[in-house]
Amino acid sequence: MKKALLFFWEILKIVLLALIIVVPIRYFVFQPFIVKGVSMEPNFHNGDYLIVDELSYHLRTPVRGEVVVFKNPKNLSEKFIKRIIGLPGEEIIFENNQIVIIDEFAKKTILDESTYLGYPVSLSKKEFYLKEDEYFVLGDNRLHSFDSRDWGPLLEKYIIGRAVLRVFPPIAMAYFPTPSY
Repeated sequence: MKKALLFFWEILKIVLLALIIVVPIRYFVFQPFIVKGVSMEPNFHNGDYLIVDELSYHLRTPVRGEVVVFKNPKNLSEKFIKRIIGLPGEEIIFENNQIVIIDEFAKKTILDESTYLGYPVSLSKKEFYLKEDEYFVLGDNRLHSFDSRDWGPLLEKYIIGRAVLRVFPPIAMAYFPTPSY
């Protein structure tokens, strides 16, 4: 009887220790996310299982080109995945099938997305102005994405974290570096 109690006590200690380690990591550092839909093709596909880094944005601000998971501004119980295109204080202009970014110092940059899109994207002429805590996000599959073009800038408070790793399907396992522009 004593041996059985000691055995169960050891098992209980292992389970408690595992929970003390795993639960904080799962809820405050990394979170799983499953891609739903085609809005991020060709880079992310329906059913891809991603690991989202929730800690980075507590230490720094999001960077252009990062792929983020966030709460849908129109339905906070739903999560989306998109790429950050515009940063706070910038003006985003779609013209001549290009994305033009004008920063807070009036510097004009044409965004080169060839490293992750690989094909030109047709965009109708529009202009967006971002406030201090706003980001402009787009799906990589511009023809089939519900994004900032439809519902406006994304407030920083809705950003959950950045996609860092695809773990499923195993054949497509990959780490996602931030593109340099």
